[in-house]
Amino acid sequence: MYYCDEKPLKINNQIVNFDFPIVMGILNVTPNSFFSESRNVSNAEILHAAEKILFNGAKIIDVGGFSTRPNAEYVSENEEIRRVSIALDLILKHFPDVIVSVDTFQANVVTNLCKNFNVHIINDVGGGMWDEKMFETVARTKAVYILTHTSPTRETMMSDFFYNDIAVDVMTFFNNKIKTLNSLGINDIIIDMGFGFGKNIEQNFDLFSKIKYFEIFKMPVLVGISRKSMLQQLLNITAENSLNSTSVLNTLALVQGADILRVHDVKEAVEAVKIFKTLCVCDTI
Repeated sequence: MYYCDEKPLKINNQIVNFDFPIVMGILNVTPNSFFSESRNVSNAEILHAAEKILFNGAKIIDVGGFSTRPNAEYVSENEEIRRVSIALDLILKHFPDVIVSVDTFQANVVTNLCKNFNVHIINDVGGGMWDEKMFETVARTKAVYILTHTSPTRETMMSDFFYNDIAVDVMTFFNNKIKTLNSLGINDIIIDMGFGFGKNIEQNFDLFSKIKYFEIFKMPVLVGISRKSMLQQLLNITAENSLNSTSVLNTLALVQGADILRVHDVKEAVEAVKIFKTLCVCDTI
């Protein structure tokens, strides 16, 4: 009934096998995240959020200092570095063995943070397009790279919705970008279809229904639909009221082969993974 693929990846000098999915917990250090309950500004809030993420079973903490919600204020590189540096310093001092990911599309932010902290993953929502120096910058680090499909520019993210065939076009994007990354020596790659980035509601759900197609790349597939507007628009609800719908889509993503769930609500996502894992094991008996 279920197929559980194994996709090894080198993270922090260790081989991580994705024979079963894992959860990435979101830790926003910005005052204007689209989900108000995920905003962490003070040191106490950051530490509490990190502790909760790990206690509830996430394997990765994804730290972001620049909100990518529509019409969010621009954050300078120095301010983003300041915000994320505070968080990384706190997290790595208290939880030195945790895998940390930095959610940024600015190459200079990557350079600074990788120089000063043991950053394991770069989560680039710009797909290497919002900063032309991103690919060459990541190549100089030892970090795993999350390649996200999105619009060519941040400014057109919420208006550039033309595709001939959403799944084919996104696969073509990945094929071309992965070739470029490989040519620069970047081989440890996670792919993210970028739900909510440069896609309208119909395109988001059409693409979601074809997650399994992306196993062709033989790379871990990250799905990030946590409390996103595609759910809010469909059900006429707010981000604060979208936990149930998020859990439903996370479960459906697992059935289709998602390897990483990026979420605000770690406990519920981990429970979904445990149920899915039990079904996978039972199916092999």
